[in-house]
Amino acid sequence: MHGSQLRREVLRFFLLFAALVAVALLIDAVLHMFDAVWVGRYLGIPGTVLILGSFGYSLRKRKLISAGKPAHLLRLHEAMAWLGSLLVLVHAGIHFNAILGWLAVLAMLINVGSGLTGKYLLDRSRRVLAERSQLMRQQGLSVAELEERLYWDSQTFDVVKQWREVHFPITLAFAVLATAHILAVFLFWGWM
Repeated sequence: MHGSQLRREVLRFFLLFAALVAVALLIDAVLHMFDAVWVGRYLGIPGTVLILGSFGYSLRKRKLISAGKPAHLLRLHEAMAWLGSLLVLVHAGIHFNAILGWLAVLAMLINVGSGLTGKYLLDRSRRVLAERSQLMRQQGLSVAELEERLYWDSQTFDVVKQWREVHFPITLAFAVLATAHILAVFLFWGWM
């Protein structure tokens, strides 16, 4: 893989992550400009619903549900998690009044970064393996020679697929912190 292609992939990753933060800051600034900061207080609810809805892909992947095509659900997972995270970031705003909420936001950002990292690493590994395999097939290598020469590439691909083993605990930490934040809101919010 050429260095420029790798730089493009890394750039796409950072741009998508930076766009999340930049759009959240822009929306927060607009809310402040129109003296509508109170709107952000309620954006955590649809943001959380979107993030929860994005778990349909995980449920399908683990065969807990059978509805939906995995590729479609993956794209939906990515879009819903990104948009939900955006709303939660706007909800958090630039107000530092609840440590639990900020820990949840930090865990969410780490989770988004983990998901984007996995997406790009997995896509890149799959593409490199396919390109090398195709090139070697064109060279007329036998199946045995092909397997031998691609052994380490396929092992690398298998290791990269294990990024989910890291992503899952990060997701769990985010879920626990977000749940604790939501429970704290219900307990301490002035409902009356």
